[in-house]
Amino acid sequence: MARVRPEPEALGGGLWSVPVPIPGNPLGYTLVYALESERGLVLIDAGWEHEESWTALTGGLAALGLDVADVYGVVVTHHHPDHAGLAGRVRAASGAWIAMHHADAAVVRAFHALVDGGGRRAWDLAALRAAGAGEAELAEYQQADAPGGRRIDPPAKPDREVSDGELIDLPGRKLRVIWTPGHSPGHICLHLEDAGRMFTGDHVLPRITPHIGLYPYDTPDVDPLGDYLESLSRVADIGAAAAAAALPAHEHRFSDIAARAGEIAEHHEERLSEVAGLLTDEPATLWDIASRMTWNVDWSTMHPVMRRMATGEAAAHLRTLDRRGLLHAHGGSPLTYSR
Repeated sequence: MARVRPEPEALGGGLWSVPVPIPGNPLGYTLVYALESERGLVLIDAGWEHEESWTALTGGLAALGLDVADVYGVVVTHHHPDHAGLAGRVRAASGAWIAMHHADAAVVRAFHALVDGGGRRAWDLAALRAAGAGEAELAEYQQADAPGGRRIDPPAKPDREVSDGELIDLPGRKLRVIWTPGHSPGHICLHLEDAGRMFTGDHVLPRITPHIGLYPYDTPDVDPLGDYLESLSRVADIGAAAAAAALPAHEHRFSDIAARAGEIAEHHEERLSEVAGLLTDEPATLWDIASRMTWNVDWSTMHPVMRRMATGEAAAHLRTLDRRGLLHAHGGSPLTYSR
């Protein structure tokens, strides 16, 4: 069921919300926020790169008495295309800078190099093969279009890289970076300290839980789910201490960040228990484990690209179980695990 896209809205205190559609995606839209400053508007995220999305962004700003040409900067909460996609177009229209956390900036540069070298599909296939996907499944992936037929290009490279605790260049306001890795390596939340509001990106959403995946599936020395759970706790503490209202990138605004963060953490603990329960003394491949997990779409009918993402989520949960000493990761190719 498609989500009904709300109207652009003035939130008071020099803050506006502009819903920007994500064509063909059940999420429906990204909530782009515009903040007034002494130098011009600063956007929190920009939306998906698509003509319909661009029209919604520019038209939504205009309906609020704002102009995309007056944008001074774009702060990207993370590199995913429904957040960073239009940032380059905003920059071209206004001369604005684009800022993101340095960890996601590195991902964007790597993505550009991979696409420019023509190796993106080969990279995906090698990862799926290492997970234990069969030849028929690899062929299905190779022949599949992106979900909804959408081509996903790398977002624009940022002009500025930010770090945890840094104040964004927003003259006359206090917008502080909170590094919240998990959904992406460089995901950030942003605390508008002068207004008691927190832009939570995809880190804390009111009803759904963000995707937490490990890419490549065997990347050593990282634990995205462990990082996510830790940063959930941190955001909950800051939100509670500051009585901050949450302005997420999807769905709707909500008030109790700590309570919602606790619900999401509990969901992942249940998910970890489910994955641990699938393990036996006999080693199983990452692909096999992912195929037996509970998903909101049956594995047999899941789009091949969604299977790749589901496998990344399985890998992230297995890595956390490994860090907790609750399984044995055998490594090699294909990747296998046992209890």
